[in-house]
Amino acid sequence: MKIKINPNREVVTLINVFSVEPGGQEKLMEILKEGTEKLFSRQPGFISTSIHKSPDGRRVVNYGQWKSIKDIEAYRTKPEVGEYLKRVRELAQFESIVCDVSYVHHT
Repeated sequence: MKIKINPNREVVTLINVFSVEPGGQEKLMEILKEGTEKLFSRQPGFISTSIHKSPDGRRVVNYGQWKSIKDIEAYRTKPEVGEYLKRVRELAQFESIVCDVSYVHHT
């Protein structure tokens, strides 16, 4: 499925902003990729994930699309997700933000 970003209510966006110590960015990205491929992509309602890294090596942003907020809430209750998040928290501090896309501009 091709990733689409549109201002509508049919997709819920989950943005995670991670802060890592110098040298931890690549390890965090590997864990996020593994989590996406082996865990999140198999959850009901998952649509897509894109991972972005800052050039300074201190930030990673995960932009995820889900079918509904209920799908996000459901995966968060699973024990394997708790174990995965423990691994992530060992490397990074992060904030999760649930959003609706409200504006997109293309040239």
